[in-house]
Amino acid sequence: MVAGFLLLAVVWLFLLRYVPEVSVRDLERAGVFRPALPNPDRSDLLAAFVPKAGVMMTVLLIFGLAGGWILSGSMLGPLTRITNATRLATHGSLSHRIQLEGRADEFRELADAFDAMLERLEAHDAEQRRFAANASHELRTPLAITQTLLEVAREDPDHDSGELVERLHHVNARAIELTEALLLLSRANQGTVARQQVDLSLAAEEAAETLLPLAEERGVTVETSGDLAPTLGSHALLLQLTTNLVHNAIVHNLPDDGLVWVRTRVSPKTVVLSVENTGELLTRQLVSTLTEPFQRGTQRIRTDHAGVGLGLAIVKSIAHAHAGNLTLTPRPDGGLCVTVYLPVAPPPPSS
Repeated sequence: MVAGFLLLAVVWLFLLRYVPEVSVRDLERAGVFRPALPNPDRSDLLAAFVPKAGVMMTVLLIFGLAGGWILSGSMLGPLTRITNATRLATHGSLSHRIQLEGRADEFRELADAFDAMLERLEAHDAEQRRFAANASHELRTPLAITQTLLEVAREDPDHDSGELVERLHHVNARAIELTEALLLLSRANQGTVARQQVDLSLAAEEAAETLLPLAEERGVTVETSGDLAPTLGSHALLLQLTTNLVHNAIVHNLPDDGLVWVRTRVSPKTVVLSVENTGELLTRQLVSTLTEPFQRGTQRIRTDHAGVGLGLAIVKSIAHAHAGNLTLTPRPDGGLCVTVYLPVAPPPPSS
């Protein structure tokens, strides 16, 4: 539009001024004598128009090149920064951020989305490194104990073989339990699970019934209640989720007179499973770390049923794999309340 207006202005200012407002014939008819009246021909018009038009086209060319250079620079600058950040991320540098300034346009949205992606990748990478280090440490412990026991047996042939075998069996069972937990956690972290309708209330009852001998041994009472809670997912993984929650609630409880409440309820969009237990007073800072791998509550001690510190980490991964989430809330009187939220299963199609 600017170029068109400029061209029209050139025509108006430098060309049309040579054309008279009235014709010579009209003046002669009116008896007006204008001997000096201009009467240009085509050559006069071209001679007047071409040089000025050439100058204006040169100005437009320079203006267009300069404006195009500035415009392309403002457009390609953010893309260059995004490309450089991509190259750095490709070479393993996930801490770099674009932090594109300026107005909120499409390039700003792209840069912000890329920064958010890098932040999640960096957090995931740090979590995986920490998990690998912890897993290596946890697996190394039973292997080191086994090696020590075997060296003792080799240096002392008269050592009680029955006690040695029993201790080796316990250490080996511990290593197998840890390996199975790591495999289950890896499976849950993949995020691809079979989809079938599962009733969380039935899974909770099955988990409570399975762990009833452990609860009786520790003097803990388990109460289950609630409505039908249909959701979509893997029955095996959701059963593992409820089993881990009930197991943790039984183990980390008051001795001899502990209580565990397992409840389910349903809302229009979600099904809710809550497992609440009595126990020691817990701080919010401690509770916020319980879903991290290899965290074992208030003490990192190993008992017969202490687990490997992956129970709530597995619960969190299974919940996320089913498009759900969980919250951990310390009870004012001691103990913990874990609540899992999962999408409700759609009603069956009417026939």
